[in-house]
Amino acid sequence: MTADLSQLVKAYDVRGVVPDQWDETLAELFGAAFARVTGATAIVTGHDMRPSSPGLSRAFARGAAARGVDVTEIGLCSTDQLYYASGALGLPGAMFTASHNPARYNGIKMCRAGAAPVGQDTGLTEIRELVETWTDEGAPPPSPDTVPGTIGRRDTLEDYAAHLRGLVDLTSIRPLKVVVDAGNGMGGHTVPTVLAGLPLALVPMYFELDGTFPNHEANPLDPANLVDLQRRVREEGADLGLAFDGDADRCFVVDERGEPVSPSAITALVAARELARHGGRGAVIHNLITSWSVPEVVRENGGTPVRTRVGHSFIKAEMAATGAIFGGEHSAHYYFKDFWNADTGMLAALHVLAALGGQEGTLSALVAQYDRYAGSGEINSTVDDQAGRLAAVRAAYEGREDVTLDDLDGLTVSSTDWWFNVRPSNTEPLLRLNAEARDEATMAKTRDEVLAIIRG
Repeated sequence: MTADLSQLVKAYDVRGVVPDQWDETLAELFGAAFARVTGATAIVTGHDMRPSSPGLSRAFARGAAARGVDVTEIGLCSTDQLYYASGALGLPGAMFTASHNPARYNGIKMCRAGAAPVGQDTGLTEIRELVETWTDEGAPPPSPDTVPGTIGRRDTLEDYAAHLRGLVDLTSIRPLKVVVDAGNGMGGHTVPTVLAGLPLALVPMYFELDGTFPNHEANPLDPANLVDLQRRVREEGADLGLAFDGDADRCFVVDERGEPVSPSAITALVAARELARHGGRGAVIHNLITSWSVPEVVRENGGTPVRTRVGHSFIKAEMAATGAIFGGEHSAHYYFKDFWNADTGMLAALHVLAALGGQEGTLSALVAQYDRYAGSGEINSTVDDQAGRLAAVRAAYEGREDVTLDDLDGLTVSSTDWWFNVRPSNTEPLLRLNAEARDEATMAKTRDEVLAIIRG
């Protein structure tokens, strides 16, 4: 097929429509290129429940094996289960998933040994260039002395679950009733094993693995996809609800009232627990659009907050550079030093269960201490001229004495009682606004003022 790799290869992964944008022939070339760029003699692969995933994953394995690489296939898994395998086995890995995207999409998330990310600046550009060359000219045959690698199977689910449960002690918590919405994604595969035997009354929703997503999209970042969970938590009188995205690397939380808990509040809660585990010392990474409450809680618990750009490659790079013990993002990605600096929503969920079950109050009361400010959430605006509208926002604020501006990621404007960030999308003609203030009225005023400029 003729592939437009500029559309297929993103900043952090490969992602596109199957078979329109890519297919098993192209997946085989990606496997060969991954083998070449990593220089690995062995790799591990896994895949989600999408109908196209097993075929794409096996084609990738064939491409790598033809280059002399031994491939361990762990089969159906969550993305963080693949990261576990990469870390525990010390092998580069490839996960076949399109995460929260609709059913017709699929993709590859790649990592080096120890779950170290492969992104644009860490190998993905070279992989893309090789695949482009081979698509045009045909892949060169392996050298005559190359012995083809083997393709074998290994089940890592029990070991993955045991590793996570070894990091959070849930044995002495009070009994909790928890509703889990797996969205027909990989949470339906991992949750029963990870939570087995704990003092939890589990109410499963949409645990059937179905990559056509018959109930709702597996994207809990969209409030519409939380409605079923919120209703069920209230109907069941549950203590909390958990929602996983399609590849189950992100976890969203709703409280006993069915109200969503901000990922910033979860970041602060987990940061406090991780700092306690590490003797009240350590760096905690947060991206620049998490709440003011995150760095405040980190300092209050003896830690050092480190602010970074949005995006997992930046978070993981900063985790490695600083030796940070934990990192969190507004999008419900949570990163742990004890999980090879990789993101795992399941481990964050275990921390929430342990924190709630270790005391007698409700989740809403527990997280109130971590949810201190009024936030807008992320608001997208379609614009014709990203740079021009961003410049207009800058012009409106840069002359004011009561504000500071910085350009770490888009434009952040901060004052005593409020802040906002506007940053362009890398893939769509959008500007993304996040605003926060000490009270709801100030937040709304700030939000509306900036939106008027963006959309003006």
